[in-house]
Amino acid sequence: MADEMGLGKTLQCITLMWTLLRQSPDAKPEIDKAIVVSPSSLVRNWYKEVGKWLGNRIQPLAIDGGSKEEIDKKLQQFMSQHGLRVPSPILIISYETFRLHASILHKGQVGLVICDEGHRLKNSDNQTYLALNAMSAQRRVLISGTPIQNDLLEYFSLVHFVNAGILGTAQEFKKRFEVPILKGRDADASDRDRQSGEEKLKELIGIVNRCLIRRTSDILSKYLPVKIEQVICCRLTPLQTELYKRFLRQAKPAEELQQGKISVSSLSSITSLKKLCNHPALIYDKCVEGEEGFEGALELFPPGYSTKAVEPQLSGKMLVLDYILAMTRSTTNDKVVLVSNYTQTLDLFEKLCRSRKYLYVRLDGTMSIKKRAKIVERFNVPSNPEFIFMLSSKAGGCGLNLIGANRLVMFDPDWNPANDEQAMARVWRDGQQKTCYIYRLLSTGTIEEKILQRQAHKKALSSCVVDEEQDVERHFSLGELKELFSLTEDTTSDTHARFRCQRCVNGRQVRPPPEDSDCTSNLSQWHHCSDKRGLRDAVLQASWDAAVTFVFHQRSHEGQRGIV
Repeated sequence: MADEMGLGKTLQCITLMWTLLRQSPDAKPEIDKAIVVSPSSLVRNWYKEVGKWLGNRIQPLAIDGGSKEEIDKKLQQFMSQHGLRVPSPILIISYETFRLHASILHKGQVGLVICDEGHRLKNSDNQTYLALNAMSAQRRVLISGTPIQNDLLEYFSLVHFVNAGILGTAQEFKKRFEVPILKGRDADASDRDRQSGEEKLKELIGIVNRCLIRRTSDILSKYLPVKIEQVICCRLTPLQTELYKRFLRQAKPAEELQQGKISVSSLSSITSLKKLCNHPALIYDKCVEGEEGFEGALELFPPGYSTKAVEPQLSGKMLVLDYILAMTRSTTNDKVVLVSNYTQTLDLFEKLCRSRKYLYVRLDGTMSIKKRAKIVERFNVPSNPEFIFMLSSKAGGCGLNLIGANRLVMFDPDWNPANDEQAMARVWRDGQQKTCYIYRLLSTGTIEEKILQRQAHKKALSSCVVDEEQDVERHFSLGELKELFSLTEDTTSDTHARFRCQRCVNGRQVRPPPEDSDCTSNLSQWHHCSDKRGLRDAVLQASWDAAVTFVFHQRSHEGQRGIV
């Protein structure tokens, strides 16, 4: 079940369980027990949803903690239930707990296993996959709004889990589908390769559609307010530029990459550059210690510099964020969600909020599930005073409902477009009443634009296979990793420059995007703005002069109501 986020996959699965537990063509239950396996952060959510839709008709058993002995005992009791009406027919359990206690669950049989956020099973060799695959279950449902995250072989693992053998073995799949499809999608592919790739793609889609349901958020748009998504390129400050160039000169990360292999040090170089794009404060300790790439860099910082307070003016993105928050606060009554991949960046957000006297809440991996539910509930009440909800994308990307806010800032991009999309779907979902504004911040000409370009490739692959889009533009070959370790200084947007855009003249858009384009289209089909005049968002217009160099923006659909 690969419906996009917000289309009610949970409710559909609860309906399926209830139907199978109560009905069949033979006028008796089709199954006696079902197991729902989910990330630990969603176990309580499933429990509440079953209660919400089925009331007291069913008593589910949710396991989200306890000693090994207690859990073993509960699972043994669950598995020993048989008959027409068992007392607790639904077990809700996390992937980790399932893996650790699989031996008990393997002893019996269940009628249905549902795996939520099923892209966790993308690797058919890992322990969780093997434990679930060994489960004796007549029916399997795998839920994932983002079935293709990185490559086609992962997609094979998911399909193989629910329908073993439909695509042959992994080796057969690679030879028959993956190699020709990827070859045909490369920017340098010959016409023959492209045609062969298209044919294999059609064949793959035909097979997989026998066991896949996929609906996109297009069907939601007429029930939701308009979403305006904006990718914002922000210039580096002189301090960031100097530190960036010095790091590339001294650490020489590009030379590390022999035959395109990633070493530990090149991974740490990527992290250093990403953190530097966020704010020089995040690599200040490395400068103090004179680590490789940061030797002598301390002298570049302003005299008397301290990390105790955040200085937005030292980072282009932080400066733009400071403006966006100030303008939102002073000109609207909207709330804002701030998302970053790094908890250290959330620490900087906290310092900024304290210095600006903004009330905020923060959710990261250290917070208990119970506490999470409470702060989310409180934030979503419009009359409560919290203005900002800070979110670690790893901890809160999935399943959270933050419709109390209608502006969301993605402060740094993730390699995986699915993670970014999960985070961005927190505010634009069922129950949202206001126009939504999504701000994706990138540092111009840096590794962050390269990550966005890599995302575009992965997303194109996903829409091509899962959504049957044949005309996804081939802008990028995967190229060499070495490209990551360069800084393009003389550009307003490296990404726009690579499009060789036919709709812009001298950096200015002269022809609008195609009429049928929306937020799901490739960035080349969005509006391109090299100055603030083309923007539809008054908050971003007022923030342009902080450090913005270029903006891509697009809307989800033509709404009934006017844009605020």
